[in-house]
Amino acid sequence: MLLTIKVKLYPNEQQEKALLETMERFNEACNYISKIAWSTHTFGKVGIQKIVYYDVREKYNLSAQMVVRAVGKVAESYRTDKTCQHEFNKHGAIVYDQRILTFKASDEISILTLEGRERITIKYGEYRQLNMERVKGQVDLIYHNNTFYLMVVVDVLDADPIDPDGVIGIDMGIVNIATTSDGEVFSGNKCTEVRQRYSNLKAKLQSVGTRSAKKHLKKISGKERRFKKDTNHRIAKAIVQTAKDTNRAIAIENLKGIRTNSTVNKAVRTVIGKWAFDELGNFLKYKATLAGIPVFEIDPKNTSRECSACGHIDKKNRKTQSEFLCINCGHEENADINASKNISFRGICQLSHCPLSC
Repeated sequence: MLLTIKVKLYPNEQQEKALLETMERFNEACNYISKIAWSTHTFGKVGIQKIVYYDVREKYNLSAQMVVRAVGKVAESYRTDKTCQHEFNKHGAIVYDQRILTFKASDEISILTLEGRERITIKYGEYRQLNMERVKGQVDLIYHNNTFYLMVVVDVLDADPIDPDGVIGIDMGIVNIATTSDGEVFSGNKCTEVRQRYSNLKAKLQSVGTRSAKKHLKKISGKERRFKKDTNHRIAKAIVQTAKDTNRAIAIENLKGIRTNSTVNKAVRTVIGKWAFDELGNFLKYKATLAGIPVFEIDPKNTSRECSACGHIDKKNRKTQSEFLCINCGHEENADINASKNISFRGICQLSHCPLSC
């Protein structure tokens, strides 16, 4: 499995200046190349390079390989959209390959700048070790909040798949981020509090409009997103660990299109729009794959209306957000737990050795 690891750079003052100047020069060259590509309607990498290579080297004083990488970045952008001339931010990513960036050790890189090669200290999260031998292809140097990072793609070996004895069903929602068929509930109250706090703070700062308010807005930008991402990581890790300990597969709902298909009021749409519906599912899938645990995506239709005891489906079964009471058999249970059990049943039907007829 290919995973992207975010690696933080710790350059000194001189190195940071060199990196920033290199990034700005690189993207300035990309804009020049893009202008030529658009005016000549030449969008293939080979064709663009034949036209601009020597001109860009002389005009922007870039190394041969950096010119090749700039041409590649422009050609890649036009591969998906040829309807308009593309412009590149001065602090857009630089694409590095093995010729202009090498890993000298687990905590140091050698990277090409306008001033020549620089050896810079790097650090990354302990949750995923960076095996230099498994780094695949190019890496991107990005600049975010005055900090340089490398986005490194590594090939991580998947664990041998297990032969599951059952399936854990996962119901995902807003009030409760995740509820398992075992009855474990991961509440979304904290996420809701954080969202409301940042929304109110942003509204106040935007209404003020002063220079210090804009500075504060920039400072808090992304904090809510990072909090939610960390929360989803923790939830996914806990669920996958439970599945591994109990030798079970995982079943989740396929919630693709939930935003576009939503017909609820504006307040609820705002909450849905701010919740990463697919992020938790993606985290579950890749963490489960690394652990050798199968993940099944099931049709979410009627999972919240179906009785997990008798199978009767009726809108009236769902009394409130948290209450489920079957009008057919009288089965009463927390609505999210009932839904997660239905998801589990449907996941069991997808097991290759499932004896049920579904």
